[in-house]
Amino acid sequence: MTTQQFTGKNQLIDRLAAQVGNREMAIQILRDRGHLKADGKTFTEAGAKRNAMSAEERAKDRASKRTDKPVSAFKYDVKTNRATFKR
Repeated sequence: MTTQQFTGKNQLIDRLAAQVGNREMAIQILRDRGHLKADGKTFTEAGAKRNAMSAEERAKDRASKRTDKPVSAFKYDVKTNRATFKR
C-alpha cells in the first residue's frame, strides 16, 4: 500500500503505518505524540482533531505551525505530502 491510498479523513493510523511500514510503530508514534491513549485504540482530543483532517489539511497545518503563516498561504503536493507557499 502507498500513502496516496490514504488521503482522506479518518485515516491517520493507516496513513502513518504506510509511511513507517509498521502499524505497531505508527501506534507508538501516535501515543508518544499524545494523539492516542495508552490503549492504542482511542484517540485523545488532539488526536481526534488530527484524524478528522485529510492528509492535505495535516500538511498545511504542519507548515502553518512551523512558519506562523495562515493555512491558506500554502498549497499541497500529494506526491511529497508537503505544503509549500503559494506563489
